[in-house]
Amino acid sequence: MPIKLFFQDEARFGRIDNITSCWVPPKGRAKVGNQLIREYTYVYMAACPETGETYSLILPYVNDVCMNIFMKEVSEAFSHYRMIMVMDRASWHTGYKTKNRENIIPLFQPPYSPELNPVENLWHHIREDGGFKNTTFNTLDDVETKLEEYLKNLDKDTVKSITHFSWIKNAIC
Repeated sequence: MPIKLFFQDEARFGRIDNITSCWVPPKGRAKVGNQLIREYTYVYMAACPETGETYSLILPYVNDVCMNIFMKEVSEAFSHYRMIMVMDRASWHTGYKTKNRENIIPLFQPPYSPELNPVENLWHHIREDGGFKNTTFNTLDDVETKLEEYLKNLDKDTVKSITHFSWIKNAIC
């Protein structure tokens, strides 16, 4: 069975506006909505820096149940591979259900080291490039629709360019 190295992480997306600077024509004024509605959804993602392959699920919570759903789905999607899944030590990652996948071997990052997980950089890219800054969403369904659209169109070359750190390249070769 071939081996693939994946990195896994979750991110929260919601209806609180992310107001940032933007380009405006000379003598113009930017019009940006502002709301403080605390409704969230979460994206679980596994990414292979070497190939640019990703697997994502949008789920309502970060907990053991949702993590188990994600691990089951990603295990089935890549059933022809032995996966080394690098993840942080969040409580929902370290339970029995996470470790109970025949083709997934969890590898935990050192504590307090998010900079080692290249998926963190994908979250920044999605928030910047995916139409989330300076956007007001009327419903949580609108947020999820935008996420689905962007994640479906996230191409492998973009993923590789963001996640294939030099230390990962050296470790794989």
